[in-house]
Amino acid sequence: MLPRERPRVLLLTSCPLDGAEGSDVRLASDVLEALPDVDFVWFAQWPDHRPHPPRRGRPVRMLTRSGAQHVPHRVQAALAGAVFARRVDLVHVFLTVGRAFPLFSRLRPLLLGGRPVVHTVTGVMDPRFLARARPLGATVALSESMARRLRAADFGDVRVVPPMIDLDAWPYLPRPKGYPVVLFAGYHDARGGAETVIDAAAEAWREGARFRLVLAVRGRPGQRTALLDEALRERAGAAGLPDVEVRGHVEDMRDLIASVHVLLYPPDSLGGKADIPLTVLQSLASGRPAILSDLPQFADFGHAVLRAPAGDARRTGQQLAWLLDQPRSWDVLAERGRSLAEDHFGPERFAARYAALYRELLA
Repeated sequence: MLPRERPRVLLLTSCPLDGAEGSDVRLASDVLEALPDVDFVWFAQWPDHRPHPPRRGRPVRMLTRSGAQHVPHRVQAALAGAVFARRVDLVHVFLTVGRAFPLFSRLRPLLLGGRPVVHTVTGVMDPRFLARARPLGATVALSESMARRLRAADFGDVRVVPPMIDLDAWPYLPRPKGYPVVLFAGYHDARGGAETVIDAAAEAWREGARFRLVLAVRGRPGQRTALLDEALRERAGAAGLPDVEVRGHVEDMRDLIASVHVLLYPPDSLGGKADIPLTVLQSLASGRPAILSDLPQFADFGHAVLRAPAGDARRTGQQLAWLLDQPRSWDVLAERGRSLAEDHFGPERFAARYAALYRELLA
């Protein structure tokens, strides 16, 4: 429990909490819902807003229509944060260490004043940015691998609080019946894994595996997603894959994950994305085995997943073919994934760790 007097905490994100989806928005929303004994202040978009915005705390309106992380929105967030940081007991920052972060970290006394600060690092775009950055306060990493990198960059006492998954919203499901479906969910990012998935699927097909491949690939602001989607379809056709669907944003991930047999997520680099991808957590909680690349950030998944060398489409495809041909091994991985979600990524553990950190800083 937190102190009897309800503390006031500013959730500082680079875009509105009821705007575009992103790791910082998702984590901030989870903290808001997990700690009912805290009075939160958060940024909301205006005039448009999400149909179901957060129901708790005090929203501060930010002029935006898309909710995306464009420069005007980040400037508004910084200025509003400078005002409201003086009116709360603690500031909780959710930011990726990107190109602008070193300057923001050096302006921390001016922007955030003297209040205690928690900084949940949602990702690191480039390790070189860490060399020019300073810690904002108590630093939280999502994985042990990221914590080691931050400590090596003189970020001091870095805590590890893995993200959470709502286990009631993502129940364990039996294996789907019928023709197998393999899913990749990610972005049109360089080295993001979509091309590796196609090449790996082609390798599995040559090994004798039969399945349908679904690519749920989202675009970034400024990208021509229709052309990028078509490029993936052409790559799949050239690789000899007969049953491939390329989608954009998926509104109902629960329905999609319920229909798949295996999640493939083999990026060469995370490029600033969260160390623990939400789609992987959703799949493991639902009892859907995952095959990941061997990035250090994914080591926290342990033996609950299969891992192949990053960029090694041949090895990834061989693992996929083997897993689809081994129902007993599929069952073992499905149970391990659910157990890992319950033991390490449950909401109770998440809430307890952040409540303890808030209590320590507010003492």
